[in-house]
Amino acid sequence: MTPLHSGSCLCGTVKFTLEGEFKKFFLCHCSRCRKTSGTAHCANLFAPGATLTWLSGEDKLSFYRLEDTNFARTFCSVCGSNVPTDAKTRGLVVVPAGCLDTDVDITPQAHIFMNSKGNWDEHLSEIPTFEAMPN
Repeated sequence: MTPLHSGSCLCGTVKFTLEGEFKKFFLCHCSRCRKTSGTAHCANLFAPGATLTWLSGEDKLSFYRLEDTNFARTFCSVCGSNVPTDAKTRGLVVVPAGCLDTDVDITPQAHIFMNSKGNWDEHLSEIPTFEAMPN
């Protein structure tokens, strides 16, 4: 049975299903991913040959491709959330893990592009953690 996943953007305008299996799960620290996420890395799942179906909000999708590169992002034009990008020319759907509303059976396999990580992205596991916003 082929796995079926669903997801949405933050505001709920964009909703989708994805039929297929995630083969790779990378935490990408490249400067492009840091800029689009505003944080240390993007958590991206890769589903070759998957079928992506937009259930709602397809008319609110915006697409950006960085010229002369393979770097691309699809996002909700209402709330700005990254949503899956269907790289048809490469036969691949790239899914930001945070937009999924279903669990996945794969864990991150690697941190990639560590040579371009932020200079503040060191020893993050050693700083205090809180269950909610600290006082």
